[in-house]
Amino acid sequence: MNTCSEKTLRRASTHDCQPTLSDTEVLELLKNGYLRLEGVVPDHINRRVVKYCDAHPDLLYMNGILHEDWFVEEVMKNREVAGAVRSLLGKDFHLPVQMVNHRVKCPIASVGGWHIDGNYNYTHELNFLQVFYYPQDTPIEMGPTQLVPGTHLVRQKSRFMGHLGSIKNTVSTAASAGSVFITVYHIWHRRPSSTITATRNLLKYFYWRTQLPERDWVVDPNFDFATADYESPAASLVEQFRSAVKVAEMFLWLCGKHEMFQNLGGQSFPLPVPRTATPYGFPDGLKKE
Repeated sequence: MNTCSEKTLRRASTHDCQPTLSDTEVLELLKNGYLRLEGVVPDHINRRVVKYCDAHPDLLYMNGILHEDWFVEEVMKNREVAGAVRSLLGKDFHLPVQMVNHRVKCPIASVGGWHIDGNYNYTHELNFLQVFYYPQDTPIEMGPTQLVPGTHLVRQKSRFMGHLGSIKNTVSTAASAGSVFITVYHIWHRRPSSTITATRNLLKYFYWRTQLPERDWVVDPNFDFATADYESPAASLVEQFRSAVKVAEMFLWLCGKHEMFQNLGGQSFPLPVPRTATPYGFPDGLKKE
């Protein structure tokens, strides 16, 4: 893994806290590509954020807010958000150094194209996370971002996605004020149309890993690597069983056990098929802990 240089880390602002996600919750994020945290930022902070956005309506890069202590403590280091990020990126994760506000005036009849944000790195490693934060109530009528669950597992380039229209099983990020969506960076997403007169603020920012991965989140002693369900919503978009294989590799990497990962083909681990015994090809040493 390529971590930041020592010189960079000395300048970086990092944070540590207690992890909050369990084995199953970590695995679910890897399968779906996102985690929804509903209304976790307090209302008085949401109102303050909206006031700040209104005072800087023309700024796409709203980096000044990163110097506001109240924002750093209540949004960047929010207990629920930071606990989830800590579970996924490990100790002393790197706090955001850029804040983007996708502020739009609704209604907008047009629909944005499906895309993957630029400079992504398609890999089984999870070294950074993209976060969406809505400081105001954002119902479906305001055109909240749409996601396609599992598409972080589908290798694609934005310039080859322009012809795509409606996709089955999309998810809307419509949510109440203070809601946060933690996503794998290269999940497919777009802006849908909006139908009411309103201003929508959507703050986007990133957290980075600074430590090698290890299974130090909330470990469930009953979690069984052999019988866990690794299948993803991306199953219909890739070759049969490939999504389960990809998720299993990501999960073992995140556990600090990537050297144990193997897929021997056929009906071997980690395919989601009924068995009467330990899956063929199940890695030696990978057991309940």
